[in-house]
Amino acid sequence: MLTDACGDDRARLAAALRGVRVYQDHPYRRALPDMPVVARAGGSTIRDYGGVGPTVLFVPSPINPPTVLDLMEGNSLLRWLSEQGLRVLLLDWGEADDDWRAAGLDTLVERLATLIAATAPAAVAGYCLGGTLALAAPVAVPHLALLATPWHFDGYSAAQRSAIARHAAATRELSAGFGAYPVELLQPGFWALDREAVVNKFVRLAGLDPADPRAAAFVALEDWTNEGTPLPLRAARDLFDDLFAQDRSGRGEWQLGGRMVAPPDVPILNVTARRDRLVPPATALRAGTRLDLDAGHVGMIVGGRAREQLWEPLAKFLRGD
Repeated sequence: MLTDACGDDRARLAAALRGVRVYQDHPYRRALPDMPVVARAGGSTIRDYGGVGPTVLFVPSPINPPTVLDLMEGNSLLRWLSEQGLRVLLLDWGEADDDWRAAGLDTLVERLATLIAATAPAAVAGYCLGGTLALAAPVAVPHLALLATPWHFDGYSAAQRSAIARHAAATRELSAGFGAYPVELLQPGFWALDREAVVNKFVRLAGLDPADPRAAAFVALEDWTNEGTPLPLRAARDLFDDLFAQDRSGRGEWQLGGRMVAPPDVPILNVTARRDRLVPPATALRAGTRLDLDAGHVGMIVGGRAREQLWEPLAKFLRGD
């Protein structure tokens, strides 16, 4: 992918490959402890980050681990919010078990609904596809925050949707052999949405001293990007076929478990990021109070301006200020 993206620019390719080597050799390892479990459904759990005040349940995407919301010491949205007059819970989709391997998006939504009912949060905050699943959950919540959440999949460009369709077709037979979509198969599909960004980030890393704190931050984020429980085969095909290919959610034609999915009629904070190539603002739900940030898909959560741009207004919304 790097070779193809760099084309004839051999110097740029060499710099990107140096960045890959810096990443592979870097000693940083995430050391934040897991928080206690307070509820379970199947192999999924709710972890309690503490705090006093209205309860908010964060729902990450099932594709990567939830740790982007609790990335590293000094840069954790969840730990910061727990000190801002909120009790903070996190859904961890968990490891693959037999139920997980057979799951479609309907199963994941049912599991999420069970955990929402068990914890009775005052608000739910969904990040990326976690927000899409939260919108589909058939259980009432008083407030909903959507962070870089796709709903209108026709908001992706024709080129992006074609790239995803080609990747889904190319990996269909291999994924069937695995019985799931491991992150190693999913990641190239998302790289195809913005290959230049992948090249650029490794070129930038190549120019950093490995002792620079920015290098450790890069490694923490890249480790998160490249980890995750394999997505169930049926859920991945639901995602590729029903959402990316046919935009059933955006067209009001998405059915799960025999019911038509419709976004809830509750106060919604709808956060988008102008430089987000993975979930462009055009894909967002066209409802709620819109907060448009000068950030990218991940930078909105962990970037240098994340606290002022996202964390603080999000805390106010979740507290009901």
